[in-house]
Amino acid sequence: MRRARIAAACLGLLATAHLGCSRGDDDPARAAGAPGDAACACAPAQVVDPTLLAFLSRSRAGHHAADVALGAGDRAAAIRALEGIIAAPRPPGAPPEVAEVTADTYARLAELRSEAGEFDAAARDIEAGLKLAPAPSHYEGHLYEVAGVVEERRAKALEGQGDRDAAAQARKRALGLLEQAISVQDQVITGALKGAPGTPR
Repeated sequence: MRRARIAAACLGLLATAHLGCSRGDDDPARAAGAPGDAACACAPAQVVDPTLLAFLSRSRAGHHAADVALGAGDRAAAIRALEGIIAAPRPPGAPPEVAEVTADTYARLAELRSEAGEFDAAARDIEAGLKLAPAPSHYEGHLYEVAGVVEERRAKALEGQGDRDAAAQARKRALGLLEQAISVQDQVITGALKGAPGTPR
C-alpha cells in the first residue's frame, strides 16, 4: 500500500510534466513548446524535480527492503531500512510529497516497534509523523489509527503484566485515538465529495 502511494506520487509528477504548454494556450506553435521557446514556461525540466523523483524512488526501495527483511523474520533489519528513509537527504524546498512519504514511514516504524513491545518509541514515531502530515489528510488519519493500535497493544501487554488499571487507561487512549482517526478520514472524504462534479454543496 505504501509503495503504491509512493509510485502514485511519481506518476503524478510525470503526468504534470507531460501536460506540456498546451494548457490554456491558443497558439499551436507555443502550445507545442518548441525547443528554446522562452514562452514555454512549463517545460518538463521545470516541472519535474529529479531530486524529488530520486527521493521517492529511494523511499520505495527502502520499503521494499523492509518487506524483504520482514519476510526473513528480521524486524530489526526492516526498522533499519525504514530509518534510512527518515535519515536520507531530502530535496530542497520542502515538497509536500516528501512530508507525506516521511510521515507514512513514521507510521510503519511505529507499527513495527509496537509489535516488538517498544511502545514509547512507537509513540515518538507517531508524534514525529504528525508534525509532517498535512491536516486533514489520509496521512494524518492513518497516523492516528496506528497510534490507537499502539495503545491497544500496550493495553494487552499491561494486562499480561497484571496491571489492569494501566491497561484500562491505555484502552481508553486507544479508543480516543481511533475515534480521532475516523474523524480525520471523514473530513477527507467529505472534502473530496464537496469538490466532486455533481455533488450538492
